[in-house]
Amino acid sequence: MDKNIVKIGFVLLSNSQAAIPSTRIVVLNMLPYLRAADFDPHIVFEPAASSMTPDVSGLAVRLKAENFQVVFFQKVFGDSVLTLARELRKLGIKTVFSICDFINPAMCEATDMTIVVTDHLKSLYPKELQAKVTVVHDGIEKPMLHKTEWGGHAGSRQEPIKAVLVTSTELDKIPLLVSPPEWLRITIVGSYSADDNKLRRLRDHQWRLRNIGPLGQKLDYMRFLANPRIRCHAWGPESVYAEMQQADIGIIPIEPDTVRDPTGAWKLKSENRLTLKMAMALPVVATPIPSYEPVIDHGKNGFLARTPSEWLKYLSALRDPQLRQHVGQLARQRALAGYSMDLQAQRLITALQNLIGYHSTTS
Repeated sequence: MDKNIVKIGFVLLSNSQAAIPSTRIVVLNMLPYLRAADFDPHIVFEPAASSMTPDVSGLAVRLKAENFQVVFFQKVFGDSVLTLARELRKLGIKTVFSICDFINPAMCEATDMTIVVTDHLKSLYPKELQAKVTVVHDGIEKPMLHKTEWGGHAGSRQEPIKAVLVTSTELDKIPLLVSPPEWLRITIVGSYSADDNKLRRLRDHQWRLRNIGPLGQKLDYMRFLANPRIRCHAWGPESVYAEMQQADIGIIPIEPDTVRDPTGAWKLKSENRLTLKMAMALPVVATPIPSYEPVIDHGKNGFLARTPSEWLKYLSALRDPQLRQHVGQLARQRALAGYSMDLQAQRLITALQNLIGYHSTTS
């Protein structure tokens, strides 16, 4: 192989044939960019089913024999991965650990570089490890898709404003809003059974109802299911964009107790859920968390709402179709300017080049 080509191997969290979003965004979308920048990327390990703690024993010998110069761990860790990282270091192979929603100082210590998705995540690592941590945001996957029409109505019982909430979970309530006002309809796109599998959906509801504790919570869940202004749709790589295209606004409400908890997982989340909607030119109302606050210029390209009264205030303001269009257009400009796939790919390439002291002969 040409001495100017850098051979890089990827150890994946999920199988490339059924890749979960983080594998797709962090690795698979980046491969064409890496090839264009004189890297030779290969997937050297992928599990049959997603696993954050895979068994990768014995991989070091093969990677050395096949002349890999860099090995990239995508959100995998645990004893086996730590052992492999240390073995690769002894063999002179550079290692990179990529993580999106929590910190792992042990992997940071064992590898040559850690990539995180937000400045907030980087700030949480011990000071002595800060120099090893680089920020590469999640890149927007389908920037060509966006709204061009925001509706000309102000919302009513007959023609409600349509809000979309995209989540990786199966919500059983809407944080902060509980029951939407009559002029608002909310579609949750999440980890639900397929929309056309009504029997499976019914069984899921029955199982969840049995496992909810106090009677009051059971009644709340039943009211949630029966609310005509709330719809739950199954997430899909295409359907999620269709739902956003049909929506008037985007929302990301988070329970206050979750936000106040200093160890809460939401504090570590990337801005992907936000920039996904903003790139679609949706005006967004979101609960402020560390990754959202640098993106939203409150009152201009979106709104940050903490209390139920603030949520109602900003949602009510977005009943104005002209405001929806204005905020949505500014939101898209902000998302594309700071979180495009091209920009994040260049961040990744620069970080990798700096790691190995490499400079392309074509640059």
